[in-house]
Amino acid sequence: MNNNTPVTPRPLRHLGNDVRHRVLSAARLREHGVAAARAAAQCRPGGPWQQLLPGVYLLHPGPPTSEERLHAVLLYAGRPGPEAAKGVPAQPGSSPGGRPAPSSRSTARSASPYGGVMVTGLAALALHGFGSTPGLRALDLIDVLVPRTRRLRSTGFARLIRAHALPRPELVTGVPVAPVARAVADAVAELSDTAVGRALLTEAVRGGHCEPSSLVRELSQARLLARPHVVDAVDALLAEGRSLAEGRLYEMVRTYALPDPVWNVDLRLPGGPRLGGVDAYWPEQAVAVELDTRAPRVGGPGGPQDDDAIWAEYARKREHLERLGVTVVHLTPRKLRESLEQQAMVVGTALTAADERDPAAYVEVLPR
Repeated sequence: MNNNTPVTPRPLRHLGNDVRHRVLSAARLREHGVAAARAAAQCRPGGPWQQLLPGVYLLHPGPPTSEERLHAVLLYAGRPGPEAAKGVPAQPGSSPGGRPAPSSRSTARSASPYGGVMVTGLAALALHGFGSTPGLRALDLIDVLVPRTRRLRSTGFARLIRAHALPRPELVTGVPVAPVARAVADAVAELSDTAVGRALLTEAVRGGHCEPSSLVRELSQARLLARPHVVDAVDALLAEGRSLAEGRLYEMVRTYALPDPVWNVDLRLPGGPRLGGVDAYWPEQAVAVELDTRAPRVGGPGGPQDDDAIWAEYARKREHLERLGVTVVHLTPRKLRESLEQQAMVVGTALTAADERDPAAYVEVLPR
């Protein structure tokens, strides 16, 4: 017996039929008393096993399923490397030990058995339910997002994409997956077919998978906005995303019988400066609704505008209006999409409370 042999090996026949038991790492095999030499012997031509990736084994002959390939890639990319022994802090969204509970879709708040790595790119979008991506079986490569310090190379069907900071993954059918906006950016970065890239960007927004602002932010951070076809697609999607949000705002007013506002107007003091535009305004109650669709600007020589500067513009306008007694309600496209009734209650409460507030300053309402 040597130091690599466990005192009480656990027989492989007791593992069951779960994918995590059909695909095992060399370290896990050692826990079950299978040394490296025996694993190699099992993978000889005609043998019952096969080696899918370095240090990752499939415990049956024949082609691996899509689920097995995903699990193999995550095992390969998530195994502890030299950086773990040196005490490198875990990346955001990762923590040691534990196994995520199966879920159709949830945030992976708990620890991951894959060391915090996650599927991204086209494979992630297929798991997110995109119709414009090839099926998992058709993908020659599976992209996996790993910490920048991970000392592994892309190999076989595993393509590693390195990041300074990992996003918090989502669990889709038990698989840790990058959020949609990040997965789209990673996919577009690797695509040579501009039509496919444009289709992914379009489906991400039209399909309600993510907000245009978060998508633009990820594309900007990936330095993809210098590509003309990406910029053209993003410009169209930003306009379309705002149009969809405006449509939901109209629907909210009609569906929940709110008083009719004046739509898309500019406010200004009589004879004074312009106070800014709002998406809906109730003059008698001095209540304004503004859609928060801010996103980095993709045009111009200066590159994307800093998100903090955009938010500062919103805040200044809101503070000015509220000093004049105008109540400003900010609504996001996501809130309108996911909780329309709740947003109607927020606006309705602001309208009802108008009688209890001091009269607002008179402002002029102009079309914009």
